[in-house]
Amino acid sequence: MKLTGAQILMEILKEEGVDTIFGFPGGVVIDIYDELAKTDIKHILVRHEQGAVHAADGYARAGSKVGVCLVTSGPGATNTVTGIACAYMDSIPMVIFTGQVPTQLIGNDAFQEVDIVGITRPCTKHNYLVKRTEDLAGIVKEAFFIAASGRPGPVLIDIPKDVSSTKITYKPSKKIELKSYSPTYNPNMKQLHKAVKLIKDAKKPIIFAGGGVVLSGGSKELTELAHKTRIPVTCSLMGLGVFPGTDPLWLGMVGMHGTYRANMCTGDCDLIVAVGVRFDDRVTGKTGTFAPNAKIVHIDIDPTSISKNIPATVPVVGDCKITLGHLNELLDEESLGDLNTKRKKWLDQIDLWKSTNPLAYKQKDIIKPQYVVEKLYELTKGEAIITTEVGQNQMWAAQYYHFTKPNHFITSGGLGVMGFGLPAAIGAQLACPDKLVVDIAGDGSIQMNIQEMATAKQYGLPVKIVILNNRYLGMVRQWQELFYGKRYSGTNMEHAPDFVKLAEAYGAVGLRAVKPEEVESVLKKGLSSPETVIMEFVIEREECVYPMVPAGAPITEMLLA
Repeated sequence: MKLTGAQILMEILKEEGVDTIFGFPGGVVIDIYDELAKTDIKHILVRHEQGAVHAADGYARAGSKVGVCLVTSGPGATNTVTGIACAYMDSIPMVIFTGQVPTQLIGNDAFQEVDIVGITRPCTKHNYLVKRTEDLAGIVKEAFFIAASGRPGPVLIDIPKDVSSTKITYKPSKKIELKSYSPTYNPNMKQLHKAVKLIKDAKKPIIFAGGGVVLSGGSKELTELAHKTRIPVTCSLMGLGVFPGTDPLWLGMVGMHGTYRANMCTGDCDLIVAVGVRFDDRVTGKTGTFAPNAKIVHIDIDPTSISKNIPATVPVVGDCKITLGHLNELLDEESLGDLNTKRKKWLDQIDLWKSTNPLAYKQKDIIKPQYVVEKLYELTKGEAIITTEVGQNQMWAAQYYHFTKPNHFITSGGLGVMGFGLPAAIGAQLACPDKLVVDIAGDGSIQMNIQEMATAKQYGLPVKIVILNNRYLGMVRQWQELFYGKRYSGTNMEHAPDFVKLAEAYGAVGLRAVKPEEVESVLKKGLSSPETVIMEFVIEREECVYPMVPAGAPITEMLLA
């Protein structure tokens, strides 16, 4: 059977179960687009290539599948780099197809030629330049395997135009096996026995869960471990939803904008069971003072993440879900004694921290952003998929929307990309068409990829956008207020579009609330609409996110509201 490279690509995509591709066409991928039109694979035409990658990212996170995007060479390829770096930092499985000039022109500065393989080498799990049509099928299958296995991540495939148009005799490829790449899924049981002993002996333990638990599907096992051992749970930003935010053992998020009780627990605990986390700087604060009295059990599928930032007492390499399952089995066999009595003093102390410094704000005459997020939570009963932009809106969402399920909080954690939330919401809505998807945004970040409103409308996606409009680049302004004498250099965005008219220009619904008493009615109207909706809330201009740990300080030294 003779097929072109483009036809072979379609065959492999169907074998891999791909049903949706986000993309933007161009000259060197025109053969691929021609074949794509002949398949049942849904193509979502974005309005900017960065939007394609973020949408594939949101699709992967919400649907627990590999996200796929397709763009042309040169500027099309370079426009994907921010989205690829975002997916890499957050370990999101994705395959990015970029077009390339014909092989004979590579290196000649041809029109729209760029070395995208070289550019993306630092921010992909792996990448390929396909030099022969005969190699294409094997490379594509390898890419999907690498993207989804071990610690997930984005894989880029650069396809020259002649590779996609050349016909060859095609033979379906066999199952992929890479001898040089074999992730460790099953943990070392000796290490787990050491972990069990530490858990039994600990008087003031906490569980610290991150995005690795979400990616592995280990929420049920984590919750079982917490309940069985009576250990309270905190999460990183990426881990929110992996443990119910309404559970009595829930501490809230830890770190720079974590809750008072979560940060104080971390500073005072004697054991941290860390699962699927990398102890990044936003969590640890000053590393020399982080959890000074604690032993660390660190579970992660990526051995390079263990002890990278915080030394582990008991390192355990393995898949989070599998490892937690084994840990629960071992704890069933062990005599745990009366943990309610053993840890009563610790849990009482946590209740005291919670009562003395809870998350709090005072709603007066001007809309408080926390009030908007709380009302959104009440009206959606925590069932919505929430995406965010980056900045204060992201932190208020993390603090005041109480996530109870994994894969329901989709945010740019490691890279912190403004403009992430709207295209990610589009991807999430396509992955979960029956779910309510809400992007919590700031007026600054929403404008970075606002053109994707057209994408949402074209495909009839009822995404809801909640804009917390303070007419500032709010998080930078907060730092300027606290540490730079209120010199608001470059952060005043007083000249902003009329977001209601902007929504209407795209054919969407636009709503606005300027008074606290309007918040609930605007949310109810917007959430119940079958259309794409922008809901703008004009909020307190100089509201800050608290608690806040200043840069370089221990996480127990928080600025409080």
